[in-house]
Amino acid sequence: MTEVTTKDRITAAASWLLTEKGAEGVSMRRVAAAVGITPMAIYQYFPDRDALLHEVADAAFAELMARWAAEPRSTAADARLREMLVDHVDFALAQPRLYTYMFTERRDQARQFPADFKARRSPTFTLLADAIADGVEQQIFRDDDIWESSLMIAAFLHGLIQLYHGDRIAMSANDFRALCLSLGERMIDELRR
Repeated sequence: MTEVTTKDRITAAASWLLTEKGAEGVSMRRVAAAVGITPMAIYQYFPDRDALLHEVADAAFAELMARWAAEPRSTAADARLREMLVDHVDFALAQPRLYTYMFTERRDQARQFPADFKARRSPTFTLLADAIADGVEQQIFRDDDIWESSLMIAAFLHGLIQLYHGDRIAMSANDFRALCLSLGERMIDELRR
């Protein structure tokens, strides 16, 4: 069993604050209070708040990818896209503040389209692009630009979730989930041959 370090405790406290209060709720003072250290002690591990939040985001992406990788996946690309859509919406509904920070808030270290995405630096976007590429290979989807098709689906989904999180879509979580799946099916149909 590995020992929990002070850095681990700092990262866990920042993650908890981010999940509970959003990025604006994460301060060095609050993190230090949660860990039981002085705010200055955090700077031994992280040069600033942005570096700490970047570490939290990277850890959250790694955890999300591990969770998604543990699920059995369909080999048919269209079915896999549906499964990924469900996973993504479920994550956004279960962890709204963390989701917002990870996927839609401005972050200096966030990966950017097209260069970072085409270089496969975005783990979630790469999964999406791979599923669409498999669909082209399986002759389910048209042979269009994989990266633009992936961006179309990602933008659609992130936009819907932002509208829901901003109370612009007045539905229960279950109804919103069903709406995402219904509209997601239309997006998948747009990729077909």
